Amino acid sequence: MAMVLTRLRLSRKSRWMDRIQSRCSTTGIAIIVMLLLAPPAVGELVVLVGGGVLKVEGFHRDGDRIRLLLTSGGVLSLSMLRIERIVADEVQEETDAERLWDGADLAIAFSEGQHISPLPFGELIYEAAKRHAINPRLVAAMVETESGFDPYAVSDRGAAGLLQLMPATAHRFGLSEQEVFDPERNLDAGVRYIRWLSEHFDQQLPLVLAGYNAGEATVERFGGVPPYRETRNYIRRVYSAATASTADPAAE
Repeated sequence: MAMVLTRLRLSRKSRWMDRIQSRCSTTGIAIIVMLLLAPPAVGELVVLVGGGVLKVEGFHRDGDRIRLLLTSGGVLSLSMLRIERIVADEVQEETDAERLWDGADLAIAFSEGQHISPLPFGELIYEAAKRHAINPRLVAAMVETESGFDPYAVSDRGAAGLLQLMPATAHRFGLSEQEVFDPERNLDAGVRYIRWLSEHFDQQLPLVLAGYNAGEATVERFGGVPPYRETRNYIRRVYSAATASTADPAAE
């Protein structure tokens, strides 16, 4: 009788354990499925001067240096002068990648008939654009998109001033750390960079804007406008700001 009871208890325990294991297995599968279906965290792509790219989980600026949290778990400290751009690593699906700038009438080159509406720093924008043979309406739209006409704007990525120059870009065009906040100097350096990009990309404005946002090396790597949502949205915003502006002879 004792043996029968023992076998009965073992049988019940076995069935109980089977149910527990089955539930654990089901729960485990559910968790795995949830992780697989969960949208991936958006990291950052750090474009280095010279064209190298690092994929990072995050970054922290500390003065003239930046600490990069690598996807491998390590930390890398670099001079900001080695960073060309930092772009959100979020790719836009092709089905959503509407080229809203197609067909928009927005010239790169300067012509005497171009005017801009009264704007903050409008005279300086017009002078810099004319000096470097760039459409002032394009420059004004980029300033609006980049900084909202705030000469002291600084992004969390380190871009500064009216045209949001990264330290490496400011250094490349001869600006000191203090001069980047001078509206006239910032505009002159930024417009010179736009002119360089226009010559480098054969006057193709979408590529010029993509290069300004994500770096010319990124455009070259993809052979065109990169698929990053941030860059494509940037192009749309500049086109929208430029085409929404109205001509005003008094702005000349």
